[in-house]
Amino acid sequence: MTSKKDLFVKDFLLNKSLYLMMLPVLIYYAVFHYAPMYGAIIAFKDFSPMKGILASDWVGLQNFKDFINSFYFWRILKNTLVLSLYSILFEFPAPILLALLMNELKNKIFSRFVQSVSYMPHFISMVVICGIITDFTNSGGVINSLMASFGGDGQALLQKPEYFRSIYVLSEIWQKVGWESIIYMAALMGIDQEQYEAAKIDGASRWKQILYITLPGIAPTIAIMFILRMGHLLNVGFEKIILLYNPVTYSTADVISSYVYRKGLLEFNWGFSASVGLFNSVINLILLVAANQLSRKISKNGLW
Repeated sequence: MTSKKDLFVKDFLLNKSLYLMMLPVLIYYAVFHYAPMYGAIIAFKDFSPMKGILASDWVGLQNFKDFINSFYFWRILKNTLVLSLYSILFEFPAPILLALLMNELKNKIFSRFVQSVSYMPHFISMVVICGIITDFTNSGGVINSLMASFGGDGQALLQKPEYFRSIYVLSEIWQKVGWESIIYMAALMGIDQEQYEAAKIDGASRWKQILYITLPGIAPTIAIMFILRMGHLLNVGFEKIILLYNPVTYSTADVISSYVYRKGLLEFNWGFSASVGLFNSVINLILLVAANQLSRKISKNGLW
């Protein structure tokens, strides 16, 4: 009976070029993702750069206890979950809808134009994006000018905590909807066109074709993308939040990642910030596994 080792050696000899192509990727993940993981132990230490990671005083779970018992714990957890929930409810379906709409376009020139326009925000620097958002939402910006034409009064919207979440989610949709629709467009291309021909012969309308052919055809892709999104549920991008928020909007804008940034880089409390980051990563891992198991039970699709 051939052993697994012999099978691997045989496969390696037959596909040496493919394994060599994979080698840079493995090195990248080993050096930049797995090797730095030993630094996570500073979450259990009172880390001091002068002493180093291994020589710093061990405090056990004290950093985690301080975080959970802190005044800001429930606020940043709530803000993170609310922003993530808004993203799933409004941002996640947006590229699916855009892909479905573009798939229905018969004018290929107009379709390419829409694709190009929707892709462009993805390539704009985050700093520039936030600058545009700030200019548009200040008291003399375009949005306030439109509001004034309908009888509203100009106000700096980013100074209002109640508007921050809406501004954040809407700007995320504008920035990502085109780029994220590419994978769904690719999935649509893989659907057998003969199914549509058969449906037309049976008298199915365009809506029924979408409902019974298109959506089931891209359902596995939607399931995989949803699982990946759940794995990043608490990883609300801190770059945009840090560039947009201010102490006035902390009550609705401060999330786990921005809190880690302030504690670690601004207050130099590295051990505490590492414990918050590790807590975030563990919760994301649990959500990823749970979402994968749920998807496998419901749709028979999963990452593993």
